[in-house]
Amino acid sequence: MELTYIKDLPKHEGGKVTLHGWIANKRSSGKVAFLVLRDGSGFVQCVVEVTTAGEENLERAKRLTLESAISITGTVRKDDNQEGGYELQATDVHIYSIADENYPIGKKEHGVDFLMNNRHLWLRSKRQWAIMKIRNCALYAIHRFFQERDFVQMDSPILTGNACEGTTTLFDTQFYKEDQVAYLSQSGQLYAEATAMAMGKVYTFGPTFRAEKSLTPRHLSEFWMIEPEMAFYDLEMDMNLIEDFVRYVVSEVYEKCRTELETLERNLTLFEAIKQPFPRITYDDAVLIIKGKKEVNGKNAIVQLEADLAAVHATIAEKNAALAEYEEKLQAKGLKKGEINHFQNKVDTLKNELKKLEDDARNIPQWIASASNFVPGDDFGASDEKAITRLFDVPVFVYKWPSPIKAFYMKRYEDDDNYVKGVDLLAPEGFGEIVGGSQREDDIEKLLERIKEHDLPLEAFEWYLDLRRFGSVPHAGFGLGFERLVMWMTGVSHIRETIPFPRYYGRLFP
Repeated sequence: MELTYIKDLPKHEGGKVTLHGWIANKRSSGKVAFLVLRDGSGFVQCVVEVTTAGEENLERAKRLTLESAISITGTVRKDDNQEGGYELQATDVHIYSIADENYPIGKKEHGVDFLMNNRHLWLRSKRQWAIMKIRNCALYAIHRFFQERDFVQMDSPILTGNACEGTTTLFDTQFYKEDQVAYLSQSGQLYAEATAMAMGKVYTFGPTFRAEKSLTPRHLSEFWMIEPEMAFYDLEMDMNLIEDFVRYVVSEVYEKCRTELETLERNLTLFEAIKQPFPRITYDDAVLIIKGKKEVNGKNAIVQLEADLAAVHATIAEKNAALAEYEEKLQAKGLKKGEINHFQNKVDTLKNELKKLEDDARNIPQWIASASNFVPGDDFGASDEKAITRLFDVPVFVYKWPSPIKAFYMKRYEDDDNYVKGVDLLAPEGFGEIVGGSQREDDIEKLLERIKEHDLPLEAFEWYLDLRRFGSVPHAGFGLGFERLVMWMTGVSHIRETIPFPRYYGRLFP
């Protein structure tokens, strides 16, 4: 049997099809039932009327609960008022299973802990479906981008004896010898460098781990990294590749996931501007921008943040007025059930929006203070990145970083040892870093000095030093956290929504 999917309904307009899926929503009245079916490819309204489906099928439809599994046969009708532009006029309903009527995730607002405890069910919601579809599209686009450019995918080990950037945020295990600690990898980069010396251009795409006891919206304990490495590349070539790569993936999502972006109510400015060149600024210029001492196209970072704060306060006042209005409507006598649900949903939505706005009202003054008092030579924090990226509509490169705050393997400038040939790509809309890359140090003596400076165990890097002993060449690469990319493109407020089963400090189930 060949299945028909909701996404293919435009091909069957006017024809008869059978769909298989689960009940995402349902309402019934008298001689008709309206079922919203989901099948993983999309959502569609199915109309079960007694005149076309008969009494028996109508009764089956009325028995259905949320997440009941069914197959439903009917005629595909064009209807621009329906999601996807089509609906199904049902003639037959077959029940696979009736779900427990106490489905835990309803229309009301749920707390984060409740939703995470029910992540295995939360994934079925329309919002999570849209995020996972975008994630899948981006994943496929990443492989296509590199494969079309003759890169070879090379897998790096998850268990490693090397600490790529120090040992403070590594998970360790004593599985091996008593005196030999194994770590869960925090990066595949060092191994990608080795394979690049064999294959020329490679990329790794796999899970990585950071043992940070952090609960910020942008941190996970387990996440996926894309890490290309290219022999004979310098920093400029590296930045060119990063720009082409990010533009390619974002453009693919914009082209293929318009329905999902609409479901998420994503502002499309990013996608419409992505073809513009990505600006490139040095770290020193970025510091001046953060502190409000250098403008970008007539815009000042501090002034922009102050304007953002004023806009937040104005929006809070508007939302509070609307909230009071809907709460008053809820107190009216004689309301119908549908009206109560409608008003309550408005109240819940407004409260949720206000919570985020109130967070912004507290945070923005701190961002302004942090930007004004930024100390040159320090690494950028989230607030500093926001100060920069609020001034740009597209991602912006920051390169030529102070050497003390960057990793040991980054090559330093020949004419200034205080700076490394490193680069971060900061995403717009206040998002911040999504890519970190550099030209790698190819001189063995200088690399030995850096390993000692960072107090790293030399014996663990002997194999890595062999890459400089035997055929060393200029080379460069970068790393992109996949979930951060998905978070930025979808516009969700927390990274935990961008991976099917997130792992972060305190979260191990489900």
